[in-house]
Amino acid sequence: MKQALYWKKLKDTSIQCQLCPKFCTLKNNETGNCRVRKNIDGTLYSLVYARPVSAYIDPIEKKPLFHFLPGTTAYSIGTAGCNLHCKFCQNWSISQANPEDIPSRELPPEKVVQDAEKNSCSSIAYTYTEPNIFYEYVLDTAKLAKNKGIKNVMITNAFINEAPVRELYRYIDAVNIDFKAFDEEFYKEICDGQLKPILKAIKLIKKTGAWMELTNLVIPTLNDDIKKIKQLCIWIKENLGKDTPLHFSRFFPDYMLRNLPPTKPETLNKIYETAKDAGLNHVYIGNMITDKESTFCPRCGTPVIKRFGFQILENKLKKGKCPCGEKIAGIWE
Repeated sequence: MKQALYWKKLKDTSIQCQLCPKFCTLKNNETGNCRVRKNIDGTLYSLVYARPVSAYIDPIEKKPLFHFLPGTTAYSIGTAGCNLHCKFCQNWSISQANPEDIPSRELPPEKVVQDAEKNSCSSIAYTYTEPNIFYEYVLDTAKLAKNKGIKNVMITNAFINEAPVRELYRYIDAVNIDFKAFDEEFYKEICDGQLKPILKAIKLIKKTGAWMELTNLVIPTLNDDIKKIKQLCIWIKENLGKDTPLHFSRFFPDYMLRNLPPTKPETLNKIYETAKDAGLNHVYIGNMITDKESTFCPRCGTPVIKRFGFQILENKLKKGKCPCGEKIAGIWE
């Protein structure tokens, strides 16, 4: 265990966690909504510090990050727990688990960085579950990685308060926001969360200078309304910029939504066109075989990076520019 950051004392031994917008109030020996932050005798502790349940070497494209060091690998770690409880979660067996109920191993920040170096990983990705809830582990690891010239990547739901964002993102180089839906009711009913603080956090993260991409898992009947998709795209264009990559991902039945069918390819293709028509330059479709995984120059239409799954088939960029001279937004070297 490690003493947690971002909490305050209340009466007696009660405390309030101030890491995320849930602001859990905890009596002695109570654990937060995320399952991994516990009040022990009036002090908040992280139960998952340096205890990942998953640690793998992944292609950066798997995160997905398509405009950040393409073709490189990321040493990827995640612990048990999450501060959202999405009914469609693909990693529910670890994200919705109590830390004591799932195998983990000791992997301190120093060892994470050493392993990343040993395996020639260009970055460390905090992923699989929600990295905000293992905040102290991320922060300590990111500081060490930064000093070693290794990039730091967050794969996050952005359900986090302002002060923790400002401290952590001094060390974060890229982020993929798992944006559930442009719909407050969806966040409440399907994810046990709130949209408004997430929008605020996304805009704040953008201002830190971290490279940002977004992913939206398209779920039949729940968040596939074209009007809502268009609203999301317009919000991204107006608040984050038209060069912000947006990944639409195909849903497959899982966890509590096994009753729903997979997303139809024609639905995703229609959504792709909607996003392009809304003015976004870099739109992608994931979780299915498609030619919409490649990066195209917004000026001349040339496929500057051709992809198949997580593989780079061809990269025509030179110093981040298309052969026509157009600069493609991203971090390429």
